[in-house]
Amino acid sequence: MSITKEVKRKDTEKRELLNPFLSTQTIIKEALQKLGYSEEVFELLKEPIRMMTVRIPVKMDDSSVKIFTGYRSQHNDAVGPTKGGVRFHPDVNEEEVKALSMWMSLKCGITDLPYGGGKGGIICDPRKMSFGELERLSRGYVRAVSQIVGPNKDIPAPDVYTNSQIMAWMMDEYSRLREFDSPGFITGKPIVLGGSQGRETATARGVTICIEQAVKKKNLQLHEARVIIQGFGNAGSFLAKFMHDAGARVIGISDAYGALYNPKGLDIEYLLDRRDSFGTVTKLFTKVISNQELLEKECDILVPAAIANQITGQNAHRIKASIIVEAANGPTTIEATKILDERGVLIVPDILASAGGVTVSYFEWVQNNQGYYWSQEEVANKLRKVMVDSFENVYEASQIHHVDMRIAAYMVGIRKSAEASRFRGWI
Repeated sequence: MSITKEVKRKDTEKRELLNPFLSTQTIIKEALQKLGYSEEVFELLKEPIRMMTVRIPVKMDDSSVKIFTGYRSQHNDAVGPTKGGVRFHPDVNEEEVKALSMWMSLKCGITDLPYGGGKGGIICDPRKMSFGELERLSRGYVRAVSQIVGPNKDIPAPDVYTNSQIMAWMMDEYSRLREFDSPGFITGKPIVLGGSQGRETATARGVTICIEQAVKKKNLQLHEARVIIQGFGNAGSFLAKFMHDAGARVIGISDAYGALYNPKGLDIEYLLDRRDSFGTVTKLFTKVISNQELLEKECDILVPAAIANQITGQNAHRIKASIIVEAANGPTTIEATKILDERGVLIVPDILASAGGVTVSYFEWVQNNQGYYWSQEEVANKLRKVMVDSFENVYEASQIHHVDMRIAAYMVGIRKSAEASRFRGWI
């Protein structure tokens, strides 16, 4: 490769690391071009159709009033109401929320759900807030965005540092504003308030199903396969249990403070029992390695289930996995994807692998709308069918168009929004 091309590739990756929104636009443009759509389609889909920034005053426990900034992005509602989580995190920003709403459109397109993508977030640190402060913030957010959300407009859900209790407060506030009970306004609720069986484990089960399909494509066996999971939060911890139960050997896990590694396999039941509510467990051990060291250990299946931009052009050459299944949002850069694909590594991209959550959220919404609720077995069977069909559709697209699984997933995912926009006469 020439020095000029290498410099350009490094510059591209640097921009991607700084701004996932721009990298998402880059892949969407490539996907639309391969599908033969015009530039006008990209111009419509490259930005959210609607973006709201709100300021939320909250009375704190010490009687002071703190003003929080929140966002709600709606990427495209040509297919139907938008759908996506609300995250509480100190690093939330407008560009991130926009990118996440676009990824949700892609997930819904891949799984053939009647939604466009939405996403929300509030700049805060819930780990430093009391129960009462979190409730007041949750209710304040709903009041601030109430005009653009609703069961047939935009349906929120849990995300980073939000849970079923926060969804319950939000649903109650929306019901008070509308003066009627609105369980379909939000998903990820407690079962007693109209939540769905299987919602808590949905993302991890979706990832598990993708792993099962991926090992078949690589002619491997899941039993005794060596698995490394970066991240031990909701998705990572449940995934570790599912892999352990399936007979795989989980040889590495990590959290925000470091990683544990044992080539003979970790005691997953013990780790699950000792993890705290934020998914941390490594502080209990002395033999801890870094997250980056864990990523580069030899394994059969690597699952980044933590944060974005973990596998980059800098470390992709040192990754020793045969299969990478992305449970986190954007853990592998475009540059790293190209390097790994050239080496024959099968990458199951985030917008496919982590689509189990939005799929079961859709099931919850359907159950709320019809007032009839399904058993856990029925939810699990329906989820399996959606995820297997979605994996096969993306894999087939990658073979037909001779592209990696990420581009294929974007092609499958963006087509629905593009076609719905065209039929509506928007483009």
